[in-house]
Amino acid sequence: MSEDMKPIASEVENNVEQPVVTNPEAETAPVEEVIDYSNKGLKELVDLFQELLDKGDVQQLYKYAEGIKAAFYKTLKKEKIEAGFQPVETAVAQQAAEAAEAAAEAGAEAEAAAPEAEVPQEGDEVSVNPFAEIERGFKDLYGQYKAVRGKYVQELNQKKEENYEAKSKIIEELKVLVDNPGDLGTAYPAFRELQNRWRAAGAVPPTKAKDLYETYSHYVEAFYDYVKINRELRDLDFKKNLEAKEKLCERAEALAESDNAVAAFREIQKLHEEWKEYGPVDKAHRETIWERFKAATSVVNKKHQAYFESQKGNQQQNLEAKTALCEKVEEIAEREVKDSNTWNALSKEIENIQKEWRTIGFASKKDNQKIYERFRAACDKFFAAKREFYNGFKDQMQENMEKKVALCEQAEAVVNSTEWKKTSDLLINLQKQWKEIGPVSRKKSEQIWKRFRAACDAFFENRDKHFSDQDSQYDDNLAAKNALIEEINAYELTDSDADKDALAGFQARWNEIGFVPLKLKANVQNAYNKAISDKFGSVAESSDRVSRYRKRYGEQHSKSYSKTPTEKDRLIQKFLKMEQDIATWENNMGFFAKSKNAESLLAELSGKIEVAKQELAELEQKIKSLDEKDNGQENG
Repeated sequence: MSEDMKPIASEVENNVEQPVVTNPEAETAPVEEVIDYSNKGLKELVDLFQELLDKGDVQQLYKYAEGIKAAFYKTLKKEKIEAGFQPVETAVAQQAAEAAEAAAEAGAEAEAAAPEAEVPQEGDEVSVNPFAEIERGFKDLYGQYKAVRGKYVQELNQKKEENYEAKSKIIEELKVLVDNPGDLGTAYPAFRELQNRWRAAGAVPPTKAKDLYETYSHYVEAFYDYVKINRELRDLDFKKNLEAKEKLCERAEALAESDNAVAAFREIQKLHEEWKEYGPVDKAHRETIWERFKAATSVVNKKHQAYFESQKGNQQQNLEAKTALCEKVEEIAEREVKDSNTWNALSKEIENIQKEWRTIGFASKKDNQKIYERFRAACDKFFAAKREFYNGFKDQMQENMEKKVALCEQAEAVVNSTEWKKTSDLLINLQKQWKEIGPVSRKKSEQIWKRFRAACDAFFENRDKHFSDQDSQYDDNLAAKNALIEEINAYELTDSDADKDALAGFQARWNEIGFVPLKLKANVQNAYNKAISDKFGSVAESSDRVSRYRKRYGEQHSKSYSKTPTEKDRLIQKFLKMEQDIATWENNMGFFAKSKNAESLLAELSGKIEVAKQELAELEQKIKSLDEKDNGQENG
């Protein structure tokens, strides 16, 4: 074999050399493009996701899907809170966001292998969620994306396996060609065709790539060793390889000028893979082209290393800041909370802390996962306690609901009652009990209140209608009493027992006449008293008491009544006066119930009536005792 025909083994070795990775750890934290979706509403985010799905660009979907998802749930939670719903936030949403971030950093294969992050579910909130439909629609879109992505990754992996099989077959064909080169004019085109097929086959599974490339390089080198290729063909091959590698150098040099050290480092790895796909160049350019490519690679590597070195100065500060946030959440999680308002306030505080957490950069690799797990554990503890509280709160609201249903049933049972006073007192008492019962679920609160209010309103409307019908009767009664007063004024005294009988008759007729309008009651009563006083003088008081007394205690007591009032007369007078007051108060209650302050007025009158009735009973007992004493003296 001549010198010109010798294989260029060192050229092959240089071209399959692995790129220098100065900081493998940094590859796990690539800098991804960040788009701000905070100014978009829920519908805009859903439409944007749908548009990406319709385009069918899986790589574009993968690039933006998780960012849209995070923005959607952040906006959903914000709008729920602004709408007055309490969202019951769980730590699952935070886990989903972190899982998505980790999947984005690990790449398409790691994301396909990782378990899908759980989407927060409805049901933790006490109140009804009107946003459920739009969230369900977004979940459907996200599910479609995961299905498309999963299928894409599966097909990609399948394609890599197919590429592996194709390249393995090419190696077998190359081996046969090396073992039996035959005619050079036939062997070289066959060799070039195998190289073209090799480059067109595409990527293979990473775990199988190294051995595959080494085997391929071995047989390529063997071909140059054993096949006597003429100078023109070899020089043409060298020229094509040199042109291809010069273009790779230009691309590498452009990356060396890039300000994005992480992205440039990732791209330089791909260029090294392409470099290995091309064969050797002639000896005169071999060292120069490799040094040029290596120099650009070195610049990219140094920038990449410098970038991560610069990050170390901030990692300790980030760790300290995240530790402080952990301590805040842990302190909040230890608090004993007993009311819904405090839970809502603390949830907002936790939410703000979580937002602040996301603004802080990474800690060192050895500390970053630990501090995150500590933070997540504290958040989980808080939200677990909150769920437990609201579970108990639901039970309490159910108990309150049962109590209010019972009050509704009691109110509905007396809707048609005509015992106006008794039923009014009952309903007023039920209303007091209603106020003392705690809240029920928002979904049922308005419904149960309307039911209770309807029963109360129905009774009071019936009662008001009843007393409204009485108003016309009250006017007739007023006219009758005014006529009686005129009759009293027109009566001519005889200075005999006939005057007493006339007085008794006037009093009896007055008492038989029913109620008059409340606002005129005092006036007409005063007019009546004045007419009796003016006409009958001192006889009026005595006769009035005797008449009332006769009705309650019998005719025999009136016989013993003397013109000089006795102790018993005084008690009877007081008894009758108090009896009249009680009747007046009870009548007033029917009118007061119509006023705005009915509850307080009725309560005050009820108290006065109860006290008066107790005193009335005591007076009656004293009068009976005096009666018994008088009867004993007469019998003696």
